[in-house]
Amino acid sequence: MDAEETSRFVRLRVELVLEVVDDDELTKAALRRIATDPELPDAERTQAEGAVTEDTAEALAYLVDPFDLVSEVPGVELQQASWSSERSEYDADSPDWDLYEDDEADGEEPDGENER
Repeated sequence: MDAEETSRFVRLRVELVLEVVDDDELTKAALRRIATDPELPDAERTQAEGAVTEDTAEALAYLVDPFDLVSEVPGVELQQASWSSERSEYDADSPDWDLYEDDEADGEEPDGENER
C-alpha cells in the first residue's frame, strides 16, 4: 500500500482571486472583527489595526478563516491551516494567467482541484 491509500490526512489547496470593490467597507469589517476579538492582546490589536488600515489585502486575510470553510463538513477535523493574501494583477481573459501555473511548475497535475 502506498501512503495515499493509508493516510487519513488530506491537504486541500484552495486559491481564490477576489475583486475588492469597496476598500472602505472591507477595512471597516476587519476593524470591527479586531475590536470584538476577545483573545487578541492589546499590543497585537494595535498592530493588526495598523496592518488592515494600510493594506486591504491584510484586511481580507484577517476576515477569511479557513476553519469556516470546513467547519460544517461532516467527518473531518481541521488539523492545521495557513493562509495569506496579496495584491495580484488579474485578467481572466489573459493567456498569461493560469490558475494551475504553480502546480505545473512543480510537476504536479491539477486533478482533484475545482475552479469556481
